[in-house]
Amino acid sequence: MIDALQKLGAWSLGILERLGRGHLFLARTLISMGSMLPRPGLLIRELYSVGVLSLLIIAVSGLFVGMVLGYQGYITLVRFGAAEALGTMVALSLVRELGPVVTALLFAGRAGSALTAEIGLMKSTEQLSSMEMMAVDPYKRVLAPRFLAGVIAMPLLAGIFSAVAIMGGYLVGVGALGVDGGAYWSQMQSSVDYYDDIMNGVIKSVVFGVVVSWIAVFEGYDAAPTSEGVSRATTRTVVHSALAILALDFILTGLMFGDI
Repeated sequence: MIDALQKLGAWSLGILERLGRGHLFLARTLISMGSMLPRPGLLIRELYSVGVLSLLIIAVSGLFVGMVLGYQGYITLVRFGAAEALGTMVALSLVRELGPVVTALLFAGRAGSALTAEIGLMKSTEQLSSMEMMAVDPYKRVLAPRFLAGVIAMPLLAGIFSAVAIMGGYLVGVGALGVDGGAYWSQMQSSVDYYDDIMNGVIKSVVFGVVVSWIAVFEGYDAAPTSEGVSRATTRTVVHSALAILALDFILTGLMFGDI
């Protein structure tokens, strides 16, 4: 019993110690972002890496998610004689919920894991230590540009995901199942509110972008400098990011659309 309590206490202290280091890491990264103003090339290069290179999987996933939504929505709505509301159902499902959440999960798997692996490899090959020896701050040169690029790329990718998914719903609902095209767009325009729906979705995607980028960069910087350590850090990035996204989605949805 005593051994079990000691192990539980040591595990809890380890979690708290790592949370503390993670928050100090975030504070130093945020302070270091000011140094990127005279060197925008660092940010643009990372935006290409985490944003543009993630575009294909985001667009293809959005198309298929929208097509499934269009098909499933039609099957449900036609039973109640409300097939013309398909555009409303597809749009609200995407801009409020599926767009930010699915994009964040894909972003964590594609860009987040790549960020962790890249920074972890730089640490294991002592590139970060070499920078410090040459009086180059790794926070300013390596970590802050990658973190900010993830924060900027995430809402843009979520917007592209939702737009492509709405087109996927249109292709299935209007093109294949015979829903009136004018009703699809007009119902969507009259039901989707800019502030209550679109802006809340944007806020969600920004929060997800901050959390996923923070976890990815910190895990890479905190990884053990071995191949096994980098592999474990990459796995932790995907797992912790997915759990954080789902938990935050519940909290944010309650705050924005519920009574929490």
